[in-house]
Amino acid sequence: MNLIRIFLSGFDPYFIPAAVVCVTIHECAHGYAAYKLGDPTAKMSGRLTLNPIRHIDPIGFILLVIAGFGWAKPVPVDSRYFKKPKRDMAITALAGPFSNFLLSFLLLIILIALDNFAPKNTVIIIILNLLIKTVVLSTGLGVFNLLPVSPLDGSKILFSFLPDRAYYTVLRYERYGFIILIVLLYFGWINRPLTIVRGFILDALFRAAEFPFSIFQ
Repeated sequence: MNLIRIFLSGFDPYFIPAAVVCVTIHECAHGYAAYKLGDPTAKMSGRLTLNPIRHIDPIGFILLVIAGFGWAKPVPVDSRYFKKPKRDMAITALAGPFSNFLLSFLLLIILIALDNFAPKNTVIIIILNLLIKTVVLSTGLGVFNLLPVSPLDGSKILFSFLPDRAYYTVLRYERYGFIILIVLLYFGWINRPLTIVRGFILDALFRAAEFPFSIFQ
């Protein structure tokens, strides 16, 4: 019971819907990019959908809510369908973080519009808080996944620049990247750099989203 009280005392009720949206968009973007590049695997697996049940891994999602670090069901990708496997795999990987940044940008436009023009009642305040949480989480998810450490998307982007021989050699040791990632997270060595980069991108996205409104002021 004490553990439950401790958990609930720091629980943010906005985090769960925000996480569901961010993770679903991210994974669906991977599948859609792969499909457009010629790989039908994600579509045949039912992953080209915004239904979160198809994308969320229960254990990974619970850990994401409790510990701030988790995972989703990986979208199946078969690089044999790609015309240029290294390039297309990198594009497929990049689609996930890019979708998170795009989501943040679109939600910031809605957020700014509501903040400027909507009446400040209870419903609007709840919506604003949910939008803020989703924007911050989505941007953070995008930044985190760009880390060049396997199995994150950034590693696949980085690997695409390697010569073919080095590329396939690195792939053989890809499974050890998860251990490196756990160590980095456990000791907190990447927390501050990630926070700085997330803040920089959030500021840039906010300025871009705010620009249309500033024209009419």
